[in-house]
Amino acid sequence: MTSGTHLALTLTLTGGSAADARAVVHTLEPVFGPPDTLPGDNGATVHTASFGSGSDAPTGGEGEGGGEKPSAAAKLSTAVTVTLQGSPEAVRQADETLSAAFTVHEEGAASGDQEQERELRLEP
Repeated sequence: MTSGTHLALTLTLTGGSAADARAVVHTLEPVFGPPDTLPGDNGATVHTASFGSGSDAPTGGEGEGGGEKPSAAAKLSTAVTVTLQGSPEAVRQADETLSAAFTVHEEGAASGDQEQERELRLEP
């Protein structure tokens, strides 16, 4: 198993506000580092963020930052649907991190040769 310096992950969020999207993004920052772009407050109905396309994200193992509970600021105003896309390891870590912060229901998953996609329903 090789350990890269970063994990690339793209997420798409629907069903919530820009503040909800930012709460999800901030929840993932301890594992993936800062996003390449932060969802803006431009009235969009779909919010997208990506991690790791050039930054060195923390790669802490179990108990070393990965899976830690996010700060109390990670609150959702409503249930949202998040689609995670990236390497199997990136998607797994994102799923575990979000599951530690929110009530998560898996809605579906698809696996490719080197990439996975997973759809989650997050509840406040």
